[in-house]
Amino acid sequence: MFDFSIVTQWIHSFLLTTLGLPEWLTILTESVLVALVIITLYAIFAIVLIYMERKVCAAFQCRLGPNRVGKWGLLQVFSDVFKMLQKEIIKMRNSDRFLHDLAPYFMVAASMITFACLPWNKGAHMLDFNIGIFFILAISSVSVVGILLAGWGSNSKYPLIGAMRSGAQIISYELSIGLTMLTVVAMTGTMQISEIVEQQYEEGWNLFRGHIPAIIAFIIYLIAGNAECNRGPFDLPEGESELTAGYHTEYSGMHFGYFYLAEYLNLFITAGIATTVFLGGWSPLHIPSFDGFNHIMDMVPGAVWFIGKTMFVVFLLMWERWSFPRLRIDQILTLEWKYLMPISLVNLLLMATLVAFGLHF
Repeated sequence: MFDFSIVTQWIHSFLLTTLGLPEWLTILTESVLVALVIITLYAIFAIVLIYMERKVCAAFQCRLGPNRVGKWGLLQVFSDVFKMLQKEIIKMRNSDRFLHDLAPYFMVAASMITFACLPWNKGAHMLDFNIGIFFILAISSVSVVGILLAGWGSNSKYPLIGAMRSGAQIISYELSIGLTMLTVVAMTGTMQISEIVEQQYEEGWNLFRGHIPAIIAFIIYLIAGNAECNRGPFDLPEGESELTAGYHTEYSGMHFGYFYLAEYLNLFITAGIATTVFLGGWSPLHIPSFDGFNHIMDMVPGAVWFIGKTMFVVFLLMWERWSFPRLRIDQILTLEWKYLMPISLVNLLLMATLVAFGLHF
């Protein structure tokens, strides 16, 4: 497996030694390069996911999806982006202008920082802390602030109701996501993302190592992940039949585009975290005693493994969205507080028992 840290060390040495840049300027240059990489990947995956969503939705509804603009409709997303860039940003007369304009940037900033925590390959970590799981849970919660600001700053009843629904929903389902993450932490003994993936590379994916508790945690994470992203069947905060468009009703132009962009990147981030903690991240599929097969799997780049597994989880989340009808707000909260959270607590206790007695693989 290729270690990408060789490339990063060469870039650092090139800037520091060959070009003779001072230490502070070297770090600043590397930070700018990393930021450019994040923004580029952010835009690319947003385009891919929007097109994928339309095609998957069309397949589930026995339609064709985009098929006119470009070959197979590949340019449809680009045309939508260009159209949105040309749209006027309308200022609401009675809105809180500062909070209303600030909200979309909270959404994008939270998703970008969380996006930077994903391990793309061995040695390819943009942000890697020893409390990585805790950091991801903390920074992803900032998006709630953006949603509440959007509802409150619009000074309109529909966005406010949508924001309150979304806030209650996201805060509730964060508990189940946190407990599933704790289940993995209890099994691996670390919160550092790179160590969790390295451990799976050496000993096997957590989904298989953790017996039934890991499988239960994975299923709960898939359910709670869709709720965190405000996606069906948990898209009541954006219920068109009741709230027009929910908390971003009063937004137009690229301000609406930021919400749209963040929604799809949050989908990729949710799938990426599931891939990292349950499906081995960039680590390939290994089968014990099949050395030849394992050697061939090691020849596939880690980034290919990570993106492939993440897109598979994205498909599972889309499958969930287009298979179930929208829930009422009381059903959404009942599912979390009466079912998912108690099951997650019992599952965490079961995993702790397996680890204490050394019963996991």
